[in-house]
Amino acid sequence: MKANVTLDAKGLACPMPIVKTKKAMNDVEAGQVLEVQATDKGSKADLQAWAERTGHQYLGTIEEGDVLKHFLRKSSNDEAIEKKHPHVVTNEQLTAKLDANEDIVVLDVREEAEYGFNHIPNAVNIPLGELEARVNELNKDANIFIVCRTGSRSDLAAQKLTEQGFKNVLNVVPGMSQWTGQTTSKN
Repeated sequence: MKANVTLDAKGLACPMPIVKTKKAMNDVEAGQVLEVQATDKGSKADLQAWAERTGHQYLGTIEEGDVLKHFLRKSSNDEAIEKKHPHVVTNEQLTAKLDANEDIVVLDVREEAEYGFNHIPNAVNIPLGELEARVNELNKDANIFIVCRTGSRSDLAAQKLTEQGFKNVLNVVPGMSQWTGQTTSKN
């Protein structure tokens, strides 16, 4: 597949492939195709969701060994509008809810390996790329606090759940990258 611009994001972990893609997309003309080369397995779901959120077109991904080649078409300026989920809480606010034993669901949308090494006790793990297929595992009326590493994937997940009719969805920022509360691991 031919691309107008190629971005090397190999060796970078979330959120850096998205950060670099966003920056590179500024230098791409409307209608042109950007190829993002990444090694982060979560980058496929991240880039698909980012493209959907910003109005750019996700064309597909080709795997060549350990490298994922993602293809995105830049939308025209009137198509691209980056949305953010409006309901955000801090790590400290989530900690207070957990300490008070409030009836909440903590949804961790990081990849299974990230979750396995370090997660909030009793958090439900549904990676962002699996969320649409597994949405029926969640109660639409529950108070759901969504966490990822930095608040980017959780923002996308919050938007997806809200679009699916979930009423009480909160994005936790900055997420696990700065989490100081209790954690556990699967190991």
